[in-house]
Amino acid sequence: MPPRNMQKVDKLANQEHEQDDAIGEQIRELRKVKGLTLQEVAQAAGISVGYLSQLERNQSKLPIGVLKKISTALGVQINWFFHASDAPADEKDIVVRANNRRKLTFTQLGIQEELLSPNLSGPLEMLMSTIEVGADSGDYSHDGVEAGLVISGTLDLWVADQFFKLNAGDSFSFKSTDVHRCANSGDEPTKVVWIITPPQY
Repeated sequence: MPPRNMQKVDKLANQEHEQDDAIGEQIRELRKVKGLTLQEVAQAAGISVGYLSQLERNQSKLPIGVLKKISTALGVQINWFFHASDAPADEKDIVVRANNRRKLTFTQLGIQEELLSPNLSGPLEMLMSTIEVGADSGDYSHDGVEAGLVISGTLDLWVADQFFKLNAGDSFSFKSTDVHRCANSGDEPTKVVWIITPPQY
């Protein structure tokens, strides 16, 4: 094979290896943020603990079919992993381009989350929620503190035993340990930017 073609092959191999590295790191990062063990994710995905451990350390090949099972076990869409690999190396830990956000879609809830912060390894996460008309998150709570800004539409927000009707431009903050819930009873989709610490997704 001519040297120039060999260089192309080497370059492609390096790109594939870098993508695999990024995916392996994201699997481990997301699993830890969700508080799941290797055994729990491996069992849900139908693979061995040893294989999952190798994938997280980028020591085994990761077929798309296996990645789909892992993403389902972690509660994310498979594109969660592909989006981050598109970021330039000098931006991936600092900048998130509008067309390169990681997304989580809760189809049964009518809520989509877009990660605005570069990763989940820092002290906080920033999200953009799109809450469809009639959607309701249901009650939940978790460790930490969160704050938000309503960008468009209206937001119904319950925190402990209090209820608030928020409009575009309104902001809020509360302890995430309080049982809380959000919904959209308006006539257009609601967009909210959230800041949550520590990261929850």
